[in-house]
Amino acid sequence: MSGGEWLSEVFDLVEVRGVLTGGAVARGGWQSRGPLYDPVKFFAMVNGRATLSTDGVDRPIELETGDVAILTGRRWVAFEAGDPPRREVRPESEFTAAAFAGSDRGADDILIGGCINLNEAGRTLLVDSLPPLAHIRAAQTGSDRLLSCLTRLFDEATAARIGSAFAVRQYGQLVLLEVLRAYVGQAQLLPGALRLHADERLRPALDRMHADPGRPWRLEELAQAAAMSRTTFAERFREVAGTPPLSYLVRWRMVLAQRALRDGDTRVGALAGELGYGSESAFSTAFKRVVGESPLRYRLRVRDESAESAESSATV
Repeated sequence: MSGGEWLSEVFDLVEVRGVLTGGAVARGGWQSRGPLYDPVKFFAMVNGRATLSTDGVDRPIELETGDVAILTGRRWVAFEAGDPPRREVRPESEFTAAAFAGSDRGADDILIGGCINLNEAGRTLLVDSLPPLAHIRAAQTGSDRLLSCLTRLFDEATAARIGSAFAVRQYGQLVLLEVLRAYVGQAQLLPGALRLHADERLRPALDRMHADPGRPWRLEELAQAAAMSRTTFAERFREVAGTPPLSYLVRWRMVLAQRALRDGDTRVGALAGELGYGSESAFSTAFKRVVGESPLRYRLRVRDESAESAESSATV
């Protein structure tokens, strides 16, 4: 798998969804502060600049036009812009608000925020790879794609045109994809899935595990695929992924199992065979160890949650 295809693979599997939750439009000196409730939040500077602070991070960061910040597991966020005295700005939750509709992109600070919804696979593969605060700088991307996506996203969110809701979802996905592309290119990644998938030396072994997850892979085979000695391969894999190769394989199998249980009607016994387990009980034991509940309980829970979510959406 070449180039950025691995990121598309991960993006599809974890079902990343960006949901816009609001933002702020202001001019001159202003400040804003509020609690965070979602595990993963993002804030994007469509225009202007502001300083972002959050808990657990020593130094604030400067957001400039086109910059994006991803906050993981934080409790609050605060922004400051312009010179004091600064007036308090209350964030808007609706992009149809007059503040957004009447904004001046040449003069106003325009900040949009949202949450990143992930399924269980996403939490397993992505959240552990992200720091408390990831700063994606537009000036370092070498491209205007991210800013262009942000601009189109903001335009669609505020225009209230026919089909705008669909367009917002599509541009939201593109923004998140560009953000992750830029982050992988800019940052010293933490040990985890993003760093592992970006490691070209380990990709041949990773591709083999992903192509045939049910095979009883031996460490020697994987090391040979990566053109390394067994010891070198095992050490590099642990350093990059934060877990040994065969432990990663088990986690990957469980990610695939979660998707199959959530989206299909595959019998647990058949799924166990597909993923390389000699018996349904062996698979169920491994699944419960990794996921925290049995396969059948997991399937019932996520489908009940999905049905409740659909019913709630239909009544809003």
